Amino acid sequence: MSDLDIQVPTAFDPFADANAENSGAGAKDYVHIRIQQRNGRKSLTTVQGLKKEFSYNKILKDLKKEFCCNGTVVQDPELGQVIQLQGDQRKNVSTFLVQAGIVKKEHIKIHGF
Repeated sequence: MSDLDIQVPTAFDPFADANAENSGAGAKDYVHIRIQQRNGRKSLTTVQGLKKEFSYNKILKDLKKEFCCNGTVVQDPELGQVIQLQGDQRKNVSTFLVQAGIVKKEHIKIHGF
């Protein structure tokens, strides 16, 4: 019998690429906008990597009012504060952050599907 390399599939981690990038110098400059599939057609948009000097709650309040969706700020032990919004709001959040002057367009990475 010959030795075969068998790869066992593992669970998908949507934050894996961000964790790998954080090891390099200057990788914290990016704002990562991701979508996570919930059950059925439901989805969750996460915004991670905003600078600490911004008030996450004020940004969340404006996002919720602008896009008519609900959301929350979650404290993650590895990633810090993460904004979560209901629905697929990736494009909307990206344009909002650029128009508000919070982040430049080249510092935004949109992940998912």
